[in-house]
Amino acid sequence: MRRAEHIRNIAIIAHIDHGKTTLIDSIFKAAQVFRENARVEERFMDNNELEREKGITIRAKHCTVEWKGYRINIIDTPGHADFSGEVERILSTVDSVLLLVDAGEGPMPQTRYVLSHALRMGIKPIVYINKVDRKEADPVLALNATFDLFFELGASDEQADFPVLYGSGLAGWAVKELDEIEGGESKGMDALFEAIIKYVEPPLADEESPFLMQVSTLAWNEYTGRMGCGKILQGKIRKGEEFLRTMTAWEDRSDKENENFVIAGKDRTKAVQIFVTRGLERLEVEEAGAGDIVWISGPKEIGIGDTFCSSELENFPLPPLDIEEPTVSMFFLVNNGPFSGQEGQAITLRQLKARLEREMHVNVALRMEDLGRPDGVKVSGRGELQLAILIEEMRREGMEFCVSKPEVITEERDGKTFEPMEDLVVDIPEEYQGVVFEKLSRRKARVQEIQNLRTGLMRIFFSVPTRGLIGYRGEFLTDTRGLGIMSSRFSGYAPWVGDITPRNRGALVSLDTGEATSYQLENLQERGVLFISPMDRIYAGMIVGENSRPGDMPCNPTKRKQATNHRSATKDFTVKLDVPRKMTLEKALEWLAEDELVEVTPKSIRLRKSILDDNDRRKAKRLSA
Repeated sequence: MRRAEHIRNIAIIAHIDHGKTTLIDSIFKAAQVFRENARVEERFMDNNELEREKGITIRAKHCTVEWKGYRINIIDTPGHADFSGEVERILSTVDSVLLLVDAGEGPMPQTRYVLSHALRMGIKPIVYINKVDRKEADPVLALNATFDLFFELGASDEQADFPVLYGSGLAGWAVKELDEIEGGESKGMDALFEAIIKYVEPPLADEESPFLMQVSTLAWNEYTGRMGCGKILQGKIRKGEEFLRTMTAWEDRSDKENENFVIAGKDRTKAVQIFVTRGLERLEVEEAGAGDIVWISGPKEIGIGDTFCSSELENFPLPPLDIEEPTVSMFFLVNNGPFSGQEGQAITLRQLKARLEREMHVNVALRMEDLGRPDGVKVSGRGELQLAILIEEMRREGMEFCVSKPEVITEERDGKTFEPMEDLVVDIPEEYQGVVFEKLSRRKARVQEIQNLRTGLMRIFFSVPTRGLIGYRGEFLTDTRGLGIMSSRFSGYAPWVGDITPRNRGALVSLDTGEATSYQLENLQERGVLFISPMDRIYAGMIVGENSRPGDMPCNPTKRKQATNHRSATKDFTVKLDVPRKMTLEKALEWLAEDELVEVTPKSIRLRKSILDDNDRRKAKRLSA
């Protein structure tokens, strides 16, 4: 069958922070996508403000470069485990993957996860050992560990005989052999382009057959609605042409061996718009053919895994694509605090639902359940980070609302409770291994393997319940003085491992509304750690600090010192206050207890009790006892 010899479709996969987006910067510069005098920002593929701030890729990005007559379609995939489901689906649209491995760290949990899916699909990867110019780099050790990983994951002989490149995505060069690095001369990216052209199989280009493609990614446009993205497997599609959309579903997902699926629905529609990617731009075209990765709008509803085809293939739909199931949930609630509407838009329940429904148009890993509450809905996702990013995006849109503590989603099987588990890897200085072992053992973590990295660092592999990691990241950074690195990925469900001790310190809860005074805060800081500063506006039921003991402590941070005739004129200038602990959104979600909420506004992150009135809280506590 004929192939589109001038097209190559490839995805870049790697663990978080191994340099995918930085490498694409260098690929674009080497392919001269930009004018010579153009001012180009670093990590320009991370075009979302949050992606730039956090230094991670949140959503997969498509781009295209031209090199010596070849068109190379590249997909930059997320590296964080919370967005791994998107990576799985992206693999169905490409013909190979470029696996990035950090020369200092070697393969990490997400490397294993995405590589295992690529190998199962029969994809033959190209391996790029990145950051070889760093002093801590050991490219030979990283390559050996990568080969061992291929072997562990059951790679075929053909897959294990992978081509290898060495280089620096930041400096913008790649070479085929390590001895080419010596000499210090600039090598450029030609070796990488040559490897992609040589080892990535061109896509099939049977344009005479009936049109067929499968939706692997979704986008949303305010004017045309949902758009479905995928690779055209055969045939052509023209603007305005009619085609059939077929929805499919697995017959029995509880039986992992059951590969049967059923047709869940069909409808006829037209291709209103067809887009392809050129450089970073999405361009509208009149026609696209086999081998192209395209965006099509037209159907009112589009789902992941939908088959788009001509009527001749009506009875031959493609099997559905798996969509990752949520593992963590929280409540999104209307803000009923006394400061509601003062720092942003105090949204109603209807507006909250509308915003979440809009998010679900493109984020298929998200679920929203209306449990009949008059003040909010339950939202589920793949992890804390995914939900935290959604909250931050809504906050930056000017919305005010409250969220509850994240909780894991359990399953019932044969009368037993099963919970989500994570594979956790930590790199820590040797002197901190004791405290890390102690804290993680309390969270029901089990050690799988320990490696000495010979640089004063230990790499420890754990299996831990997902709920054991909720609230641990900040504690881990504190325990390791910011020198530790931790990463995890969802590994599946396992029997419930028992209760985990919740936060062992209570909260300092305000009994009054007003402005905090330095006089009262000086007294309160002896009882715990403060979250507020003098002159901050607070309200009754708001959490102003962490108690140094278990249990909550009511307090009045607004109390002022009584004036007398005997006061020294300079007495108030001697107040000494510690620097308060400023709570970011992630820290606040980690710190929360079950009866507490985070109030999110465009200007502030506040912690508060679910029930603001102190007497009502006491009554509720007695009733639940």
